[in-house]
Amino acid sequence: MTEPPQGNGPGDRADGQAEGRLFPSRPLIGVSVAVIRDGRVLLAARANEPMRGVWTLPGGLVEAGESLAAAALRELREEVGSVAEVVGPSLTPTEIILRDDGNRIRHHYVIHPHAALWRDIEPAPGPEALAVRWARLEEVAALQTTPGLIDTLREAFSRVSAAEGSA
Repeated sequence: MTEPPQGNGPGDRADGQAEGRLFPSRPLIGVSVAVIRDGRVLLAARANEPMRGVWTLPGGLVEAGESLAAAALRELREEVGSVAEVVGPSLTPTEIILRDDGNRIRHHYVIHPHAALWRDIEPAPGPEALAVRWARLEEVAALQTTPGLIDTLREAFSRVSAAEGSA
């Protein structure tokens, strides 16, 4: 599958050369957000490669000058239109390294997930999400998901539970 050309956006180098997502020279920093509401987490089915159609958390790349939490909330708005409130610092990072048939690094992302509470606007699919759904933690095990998602969700539910208990 062909990926769109890179350039003129976040991740471009100062010398005008694209620092592409495909076969990167270094890991790319990403964020995701586990938005929790009424014992369920918001999941989005990826619209783009890699892993098109796989269920994951809304998220994307961090832009220069942007904090991790701000990037997570921006990506949530852009991807599914919802608004949430981050609970505490980022969760345990997830590293995704995908190789091609020749063992070259095709993609390398370091994702910093965040736990958040849903605040406003029902999520809806868009250009980056084929579908959205609210799921209980036990339902996620039956879905095709991105690597490490279930561990991230356990940590997110624990963080939200602790925050709600101290409120």
